[in-house]
Amino acid sequence: MGGVMAGLDVSAVVALAVIGLVAGAGIAAVGPGGVLATAGLFAVTALSPAQVAGTALATNVATGVLGAAVYTRSGELRDPGTRRTAVLLSGGAVAGTPLGVLVNGLVTGRVFGVLLGALIALVAVLVLRRPPGGAEQGVGGLRGGTVVAAGAGVAAVGGMFGVGGPMLCVPLLVALGVPVLSALAAAQAQSVVIAGVGTAGYAAAGAVDWPLAAVVGVPELAGVVLGWMIARAVPARALTGALVVSLLTLAPDVALHG
Repeated sequence: MGGVMAGLDVSAVVALAVIGLVAGAGIAAVGPGGVLATAGLFAVTALSPAQVAGTALATNVATGVLGAAVYTRSGELRDPGTRRTAVLLSGGAVAGTPLGVLVNGLVTGRVFGVLLGALIALVAVLVLRRPPGGAEQGVGGLRGGTVVAAGAGVAAVGGMFGVGGPMLCVPLLVALGVPVLSALAAAQAQSVVIAGVGTAGYAAAGAVDWPLAAVVGVPELAGVVLGWMIARAVPARALTGALVVSLLTLAPDVALHG
């Protein structure tokens, strides 16, 4: 795997590091930012679809742990309802993630690029349509089966494309009536399971580029802390607007790159 890293010039390595920083900030601030890491690896490197997903997921192990830690510190993950939601989502992820890893092995680079571009555009639409303040009912009214099913579906997509739970889980939870900060917190916890199970699956097949995971993942960790601070200080409308513009700009390029 070291050959891929050796074949990148300095500008490509810097670009991946910057993408990691922005992705980490997006993960903690609005949820779906992690897809930027997958898109960056796909667009900048010559990795196969399995290597892109495996390497991206490897970066999400640490970011998920850190994200869960900061939202525990700020109190969201100490709330019983949010903690229950996180556990149920994680349970669904145990079943859904291996399915996504399996499906990844069935697609070519071209198909992967088109599907990833479509996913990025879908995420942009979900973020754009998300109610800025969340609904008022909170997490207590969610049915356990609904949360587990949502967790499994999100994890299957995450395992296939190499993205953590926050990408789809945050918009989905908010649509179900969960406040944004609670949704972000629960999704961070689920992300640890998706990333851990998915990375193990891809690593067993030799599909994780560890040097590239470090290039993206270390700045991504700094971005998570930055994003957590931003989420608590900056109006949600400004955050979502910036992310939507980034995603819609990136989607066609990724699709064509395949």
